[in-house]
Amino acid sequence: MKKIFSEGAPKAIGPYAHAIQAGNLVFCSGQTPLNPQTMQIEGATVFEQTQRVLENLETVLRSAGCHRQHVVKTSVFLKNFADFERMNQAYAAFFGDHKPARTTVEVSRLPREALVEIECVAEIPAP
Repeated sequence: MKKIFSEGAPKAIGPYAHAIQAGNLVFCSGQTPLNPQTMQIEGATVFEQTQRVLENLETVLRSAGCHRQHVVKTSVFLKNFADFERMNQAYAAFFGDHKPARTTVEVSRLPREALVEIECVAEIPAP
């Protein structure tokens, strides 16, 4: 196993790596809408926060030698499931025609009162 830390992603706010590479798979820790420079939540709406979360996730993926088209599975955690449609709009715009498997659940609370958190599993492309 290999620990992956990305300079461009928000610093981990706990004892975990941004991602772990195991074989040809990358398991990315959940990303929240923290701005990497300020470490503050960016965006007032779930749409804006989802955009920031996905940018942070892509930064971690790049550090592992992947990008969004290599994502196999995502897990989306929403503070309020009523925000599903707006989150889904930002998510669909990010992934385009690529449609990874996905689970979406409502949770009672997220770090720093974020509205959304997303984690993923990606496959490192063959050389």
